[in-house]
Amino acid sequence: MKRKARKDLNSAKQRSLITHLDPKSPISEQYRTIRTNIEFSLADRELKTLVVTSSGPSEGKSMTTANLAVVMAQQGKRVLLIDADMRKPTVHYTFRLNNTFGLTNLLTKQARLPEVVRKSEVDHLYIITSGPIPPNPAELLGSKAMREFLNDVYDRFDVILFDSPPVLAVTDAQILSSFCDGTVLVVASGQTEREAAIEARDLLQKANARLLGVVLNRKPMREGHYYYYYGH
Repeated sequence: MKRKARKDLNSAKQRSLITHLDPKSPISEQYRTIRTNIEFSLADRELKTLVVTSSGPSEGKSMTTANLAVVMAQQGKRVLLIDADMRKPTVHYTFRLNNTFGLTNLLTKQARLPEVVRKSEVDHLYIITSGPIPPNPAELLGSKAMREFLNDVYDRFDVILFDSPPVLAVTDAQILSSFCDGTVLVVASGQTEREAAIEARDLLQKANARLLGVVLNRKPMREGHYYYYYGH
């Protein structure tokens, strides 16, 4: 049973970090295409802070955020990936990190920046996990401590990515998007309802978010005799 659990964990990690483990795959190429489209979407200004969210749960926004962080780091940029989903965090699972200390501890002044920034196995990619789940995530994300934290890391990294909770579930994504340079919305093919995607877009726009585009995830495409899933 333990052997099967380890196998399942390894398999899950391979699916999550395919851009690191199989950078020449068609899926990895799609993530590089997304990266390029994001870079061109803000031709008139520098993109430093990016929020990735979805309309609802289980649409692939955390997988998308992690792989985007990898392909950006593969350019030689110093990338900071922050798990801002303090309600259902997953980044520490993807990168096999301890989640005892993280963003929550930093924003509540229980830890300093060097204590929560972790070096990942991907060159140039650094991680801040969520930390313990707090009773007031939205208030922490909109706090003065959050702005101070961003000012602190702004010049230390080339790109800062936030893995945010779904838009329709809580207000966290709207709060983050209101002060970041851009936002990407992830939708799942065959799962996300059109009305939900439109409502998520409208909520982000009401928060004055700069919506850069939408990633269509889990779209089955035929390639020879195989099917693969990709973001587009």
